[in-house]
Amino acid sequence: MLILSEDGGVRAVEDRFTVLGDEEGAGRARPVILSRARFEADAERLWSEGFELGVRLAADDKVEDLAYDLPRLAVVALEFPKFRDGRAFTSAVLLRQRYGFLGEVRAVGDVLLDQAFAMVRCGFSAFETRASAADWARAIGRYAVVYQTSADGRQPAFLARATKS
Repeated sequence: MLILSEDGGVRAVEDRFTVLGDEEGAGRARPVILSRARFEADAERLWSEGFELGVRLAADDKVEDLAYDLPRLAVVALEFPKFRDGRAFTSAVLLRQRYGFLGEVRAVGDVLLDQAFAMVRCGFSAFETRASAADWARAIGRYAVVYQTSADGRQPAFLARATKS
């Protein structure tokens, strides 16, 4: 798994979360990522047992349904079921900008290198991908100038020009 570092770089790390299937026992696995259905059924019990939780949302799951629980979640994993499906981009922006989610927003599924720059701009901070950290860093650093505001907080060109005057 790749994560963004504080300085904007990219590094490969071992995933500290265990993904639990809907029928799988939690055992002593901590922390865990659950499907939305499993999260709705078991989150309160698992939190009471001391688990650190994340939730994996399918492309058609609504981020709004997690709004109340976001302050207690460590990870929201957003699924890219196939290249053409970009709903996870919208979900990431909503998590960061509307709900102020400060935890890890993870891209899972069909995560492609050519979408790296857009993923970071939308607020993703972790990526399950086959690409190397070096390739990912090159892809997200490809453009020095951006032209609109987004969840990554980069200053767009029009604001940079206005502050130079």
